[in-house]
Amino acid sequence: MNPLNRALILLTAVVALPVLAAQPMPVMPHLTFEKYKLANGLEVILMEDKRLPLVTVNTWYHVSPVEEKAGRTGFAHLFEHMMFQGSKNVPGDDYIQLIEQAGGELNGTTNFDRTNYFQTVPSNQLELVMWMESDRMGFLLEDLDQAKLTNQQDVVRNERRQSHENTPYGMLDEEVFHTLFPRNHPYYSYIIGSHADIESAQLADVRGFFRDYYTPNNATMVIAGDFDKARTKALVEKYFGPLSAGKPVAKPTVVTPPITSERRKVVTDKVELPRVSMAWLTPAAYKPGDAEADLLGDILGGGKASRLYQKLVYDQQIAQDVSVGQSSMMLQSVFQIEVTARPGVKPEQIEKAVDAELALLREKGPTQAEVERARNRMFSAIIQGLETTAGVADQLNRYNQFVGTPDYLQQDVSRYAKLTPELLRKAAISLLPPHARAVLYCVPGEKVINDVPRSTPPANSPEPQKTAKDWRATQPPPGPVRPLQLPVPTQFTLANGLKVMLFEQHRLPLVSANLVVLAGSDRNPVARPGLASFTADVMDEGTKTRSTRQIAEELATMGASIGSGSTTDYSSVSLRSLKTTADSAFDILADIVQHPAFASQEIERVRSSRKTQLLQQNDSPDALARSALYEALYGKQNPYGYIELGTAQANSGITRDELVNFWTQGYAPGNSALIVAGDVTEAELRDMATRHFGSWSGTASPAPAPTVPQKISARTIVIDHGAAPQTALRIGGIGAARSSPDYVPLIVMNGALGGLFSSRINLNLREKNGYSYGVGSSFGFRRGVGPYAVIGSVRTDATAPAVKEIFTEVGRMRDEALSAQELGLSRSAFSLSLPAEFETNASVAASGSALFVYGLPLDYFNSLPAKINAVSGADVQRVARQYLHPDEMITVAVGDKSKIEQPLRDLKQSPVEIRAAD
Repeated sequence: MNPLNRALILLTAVVALPVLAAQPMPVMPHLTFEKYKLANGLEVILMEDKRLPLVTVNTWYHVSPVEEKAGRTGFAHLFEHMMFQGSKNVPGDDYIQLIEQAGGELNGTTNFDRTNYFQTVPSNQLELVMWMESDRMGFLLEDLDQAKLTNQQDVVRNERRQSHENTPYGMLDEEVFHTLFPRNHPYYSYIIGSHADIESAQLADVRGFFRDYYTPNNATMVIAGDFDKARTKALVEKYFGPLSAGKPVAKPTVVTPPITSERRKVVTDKVELPRVSMAWLTPAAYKPGDAEADLLGDILGGGKASRLYQKLVYDQQIAQDVSVGQSSMMLQSVFQIEVTARPGVKPEQIEKAVDAELALLREKGPTQAEVERARNRMFSAIIQGLETTAGVADQLNRYNQFVGTPDYLQQDVSRYAKLTPELLRKAAISLLPPHARAVLYCVPGEKVINDVPRSTPPANSPEPQKTAKDWRATQPPPGPVRPLQLPVPTQFTLANGLKVMLFEQHRLPLVSANLVVLAGSDRNPVARPGLASFTADVMDEGTKTRSTRQIAEELATMGASIGSGSTTDYSSVSLRSLKTTADSAFDILADIVQHPAFASQEIERVRSSRKTQLLQQNDSPDALARSALYEALYGKQNPYGYIELGTAQANSGITRDELVNFWTQGYAPGNSALIVAGDVTEAELRDMATRHFGSWSGTASPAPAPTVPQKISARTIVIDHGAAPQTALRIGGIGAARSSPDYVPLIVMNGALGGLFSSRINLNLREKNGYSYGVGSSFGFRRGVGPYAVIGSVRTDATAPAVKEIFTEVGRMRDEALSAQELGLSRSAFSLSLPAEFETNASVAASGSALFVYGLPLDYFNSLPAKINAVSGADVQRVARQYLHPDEMITVAVGDKSKIEQPLRDLKQSPVEIRAAD
């Protein structure tokens, strides 16, 4: 060891922990809203926010697995899918296409307590949402048939395979709930349900579920954003007022039996590392004890300053990761600790270490500093959740359902403000006793999947038609367009060459910042893939005056967070902070960037973690597919041929000197920019930037972009992943650089091909054929020529047909011009959605980072819509033919070789080669 390095380690080790001042409780924003009820029982909550020309409609139906009948697990979630299949006046796929064409976003989710649907659209399209949402609330059944149900049964079962059965540890969480709750409890079966129950759903069940629960009197609709209240009330009455109320919905009485003795179970899965899960039944959401469980979760596992992270991940280094949290639900909450072991560590050792910390918490309670850190992190999370209209709408709906009023923000915060170390010690004793829990080990072994064959659907039985007013058949026109003016940053440069950008916005007391350096993985030596991200990973693990623990504790006390990382084009250190602590947070950010210690013990700890992450890549079919595609496209002699983590061999060999040299040669003020968004003025930022970054020195310049192959040969790579229930697909080729003059037409072309939900590829594979939960495509625009890829997971038996359909759609995009409707939809979805990219400080700062990295003008985003709308059908076909080359595309399929190899060979698409997962 270099003596200087050893002296630095010793110096870091003996620095005294600072006395951190308690942070005052932040001033919470006041949510001004109006709540009223229509004659048919529909609750309406309105909240105006004129910051951006956006409006969110968030509708909660008070129905969930609680209302499911025996043998129909997953039915509430299946029905959520049916709500996107069309209604009387908005048939088929029109619902999603119309929202995308309006530049909006939409989705639906189901949890244990409710089902919700939300759309965020430009504010002049509010009436469109009112028309569509009311049509499916009142007239869904008129366009629903057996074919649609059968298709969505396939889609949901693919979703289950993708999210549970083909995901590492995906079966563990479901088994936790099986262990905590009796079989007849609505929380017993995980929300998505079983294959058998999904497959056995009948059309009559769907229709009955709609009539019973999808009624105005069982729903609450929040409208938040830029709208005129009087006009909006009139629209609500026009579209929803005529709908008939349903029968009163009575909530079933559910009793959750307590756990009186420890329950234990072992789950086997196709994973490299064991995972230990402990779970307790805890008080319901917003009931006494719920807030205590939230803070206990943060104290135990909320970030790098938490007890379990410090003991298991940092000190003992027996755990790869730790996750702790309270899932607050209406009938009964669940408190869960999950810890993934490091290689060679037994789950018993993990359990023993966790139990020691729990015993200490019960005996002595947390410190005052720990309580303040947890509380401040909670306050920051609550405020950050209000940055978007969608976040505000969902929070108002949640408060309304769980406590009976949307006006609960201040009371919510006060629940945490009054908690003391002694109250939390008592809560740890009462809520987390060692005898009243479930303990599950997930260990390497056979993955047990209870799949069932697809059944033959019965004949369709038509639904009697309701009488609807003629005006409902006509799509309403958009309202007047509010002139688009996206934020343009103020920019100045410090004397040392550091560029500073500011997007000033004062709606919430929050600040986000990105320190961006033009030194990414494109700078990695050929023999050292992963060097850039290794450097970034180590930088926030201690400076010359702050240890890793000090950094974590200071940030947690402020309710702030800092993260570092690297992409192909740049490295960055990002910050999120409250306004009141921004200056102190900037001091830490500047210290990390300018004075990283690169202490040897931290390097070795990070090295071990990164090698374990690479080992875990073998668990993930999608990760394997991504790595294989990059290597096949660019080769092993190109930085683009590797994922950011690099390889195990390179990570083993990277030295401290190499890390320091990468930092020295890449991290310098003239090669960097500080992009800030949020509640800060230009004068304040000039002062902070000068004080914290003004003395930064050094010289560096961007590395030249890597050269890429001019031509590659098509081939199919099959990676065997055992008895996988799905195949992870990546099909791609060489794309274009971000600087390409074809950037805008390429985005428009890809939107129609695979970039949107209503794209050709997704509608083909998901909606038409039921092969997948979803398949999309994208260009990886970089400073150099990045890749183009179609990405998705498909049913194992549909692997070859799915590949065939993807190539068919790629060929069709080259050979057939887009229809006027497709072209208009893709252009509008791109241009009209731009305001949504500026809702949060973090997303605004990310947009500013793109301006710096790619040398774009400061007003670029305001000039972009005109460029998008100028793209013609001929432009789309030209770029499709120039950049999409089926005869040069690589197909990577990660799945069950015994079932997918021969069908892929039979396609004769390209030569097939077989690889093992490692």
